[in-house]
Amino acid sequence: MVAIAIDQFRPDYLDRWRTQFTGGLAFLLHEGVFFPHGEQDHAITETAPGHSTMMSGRSPASTGIVTNDLGVTDSTAPVIGSSATGASPRRFIGTTLLDWMLARDPNTKSLSVSRKDRGAILQMGRVKAPVFWYSQGRFSTSRYYADTLPAWVTEWNRRDPIDRLKGTAWTLSHDPTFYPEPDDRAFEGGGVDRVFPHVIPADSARAASQIIDFSVMDSLTLDFAIDGIVALKLGQRDGADFVSISLSTTDEVGHKWGPGSREMHDHVLNVDRWLGQFLDSLGRLVPLQRVVFTLTSDHGVTEFPEAGAGGRLDLAPRVRALNAWARAHGDSGLRAGAEAGLIFGDFAAAATRYHLNVDSLASGVATEIAAIRGVRRVYTPAILAAAQASDLDAMRWRREIPPGFSWLVAVSVEPHWVLAGGHSSTSHGTTNPDDVLVPMLFRVPGTPSARVERTVRTVDIAPTLAAILGIRPTEPVEGVVLPEVVRHAPKR
Repeated sequence: MVAIAIDQFRPDYLDRWRTQFTGGLAFLLHEGVFFPHGEQDHAITETAPGHSTMMSGRSPASTGIVTNDLGVTDSTAPVIGSSATGASPRRFIGTTLLDWMLARDPNTKSLSVSRKDRGAILQMGRVKAPVFWYSQGRFSTSRYYADTLPAWVTEWNRRDPIDRLKGTAWTLSHDPTFYPEPDDRAFEGGGVDRVFPHVIPADSARAASQIIDFSVMDSLTLDFAIDGIVALKLGQRDGADFVSISLSTTDEVGHKWGPGSREMHDHVLNVDRWLGQFLDSLGRLVPLQRVVFTLTSDHGVTEFPEAGAGGRLDLAPRVRALNAWARAHGDSGLRAGAEAGLIFGDFAAAATRYHLNVDSLASGVATEIAAIRGVRRVYTPAILAAAQASDLDAMRWRREIPPGFSWLVAVSVEPHWVLAGGHSSTSHGTTNPDDVLVPMLFRVPGTPSARVERTVRTVDIAPTLAAILGIRPTEPVEGVVLPEVVRHAPKR
């Protein structure tokens, strides 16, 4: 079982450039069941919440992964050989497909690889499996998983591909006339590094930190994954093994240059080519007729507001005002924060400390925010609890916020608006289609290819893969089995 997540990968990319694919994306589209209307059907469309849905079959309100910042960071689990912030799945609640596989077969082997810690960790739940991500020039893991790196990881790092890449450039893979997108939009990258070629710094430290902005990073992730599959002998036994690969560079390219950029077009073509090389390598290890693939994304992205209609909403001033109010009362414990439209903090404790009516505070802040241009809906806990099922945004916020989570207001913005200050990048995270829509694609030997024009959800992926394996989730899930995928799947 090979689960591929491409970070910030909009489904329209697969249609926009489909005739130009010749590698892995071409293979999966030709042989797979493609759902172009997949949804990350929750409110905060970010990397951590999105990844938490794919292999759990449950929404963030159930997995406990509400935002990126409240995702996998964990100072008690330092990264081996790195000074980067530690990471673990300690906030993740419940089980994933890997748990269900292990419940049937304790000998199940697995591997998870990503450039991002959250992209590697959350596909696997809380299982202490081989989980690796890129940190400060090398792939590593945290002490939640191990105290030392395996020999194959040390050997891959010893080859030091960053050293070979420093000073080289990302150049177009085709003649410039091949691309209909302009190469120079004044707002891209905050007005810096807007046109090809894009040069990787020659300095080793800068190259190690900035390589994540360059298309080639995904090729390194896939190369590392193949080495892991070889070293762990995945797919070589009489039983199902599980591999998760999350490719993160599309997210960096999308933020910096936008979904309408020449950079995005060229990068997606590169991903297609590198995925093809990965499949060729995998096929020499495990016959592809014995491999089930799924491909999806953790979220989409909204085009730069500066490219047309739209705007930016920054909730930071409201949060600063709340924290300033608490400090003025001699208390720094409110710890109000905002991420992707959600203002949260220790409001329950504040109610006791200040004899504060939190509902009244929430109502007042909501009224203030509702008057801001670009705001479509504002919810307080009381409003959200009373919302009707026909209120799509409200239902997405309910699927986002876990019971007992302390929050004040949740904001949904108008289409083409982003929840971000500044003008150096575009973003995602809203309840709007540009951010919610993701591709969902399954390639199952024996199941004919198809394009299915109905709405499905990422929480459907894990139960569908479980059905292919002939196993059941070990806890209730929100997702359903997709019959178009399992109808002709081989019986186990």
